[in-house]
Amino acid sequence: MRLGLHALGIGSGADRAVIDAVASAADRAGFATLWSGEHVVMVDQSSSRYPYSDDGRIAVPAEADWIDPLIGLSFAAAATSTIRIATGVLLLPEHNPVLVAKQAATLDTLSGGRLTLGIGIGWSREEFDALGVPFERRGARTKEYVDAIRTLWRDDVASFDGEFVRFDAVRVNPKPVHDRRIPIVLGGNSDAALRRVATWGDGWYGFNLDGVDAVVERVEFLRQSCTECGRDPADLRLAVALREVHPGDVPSLAALGIDELVIVEGPPEDAREAADWVSALADRWMAKLL
Repeated sequence: MRLGLHALGIGSGADRAVIDAVASAADRAGFATLWSGEHVVMVDQSSSRYPYSDDGRIAVPAEADWIDPLIGLSFAAAATSTIRIATGVLLLPEHNPVLVAKQAATLDTLSGGRLTLGIGIGWSREEFDALGVPFERRGARTKEYVDAIRTLWRDDVASFDGEFVRFDAVRVNPKPVHDRRIPIVLGGNSDAALRRVATWGDGWYGFNLDGVDAVVERVEFLRQSCTECGRDPADLRLAVALREVHPGDVPSLAALGIDELVIVEGPPEDAREAADWVSALADRWMAKLL
């Protein structure tokens, strides 16, 4: 099992110097992946329920800096050489899929094939309203966008005719580095989200799960969903972040087949402290993964 770090993009993790320092230190320390999530807009008063907390509220203040993950990760990629970079997650139905195909393939190419595209369907109706995107049927929109993106990556001259996106005989270059594919992992912990993973995803990023027992239950559901759709669960990459994680949880997660344990932490505000902060995380967790 590998170790990931979800620390960039918000608050102190949106500062250029901190991004450089955390990314380079994590690369040296042997972390597998740097994750960065997305919200295009936040609102002071929301009627939408945040699905990753018991009270339905997101812990990030509405006024916090929250940078675009693809742009932020491009700086992290430039500061590193081997660590993977991942959106965790990009809210795909809020974006033009042709543009996302271009941006993701560009970042993948410039990073030497290190990108994982983590996506979600979104939960904030206010955010969709601000962007002029229908909140309803966003799951179906996401599936079609992924089909279109994969078509653009795969084909030299690509055409697509769907309900939400259409294009005819277009070229989108560059192509992703590895076999014209970028791994697309899906966020979300609901039954519907895991069925999407089983049906057409390359993996799952389970976020803010309430302990190992919750991971066990969700992985069992995911594997059953794979069986129902005739898919081998071993083909999926599984990454999880727990609300509270303890070193003693590692053996159970590894036995469950989790590929990556993601540590979610806010980095220090002073970039000069970032290397020691990353080293302390590595000292606490790396030996437990061996």
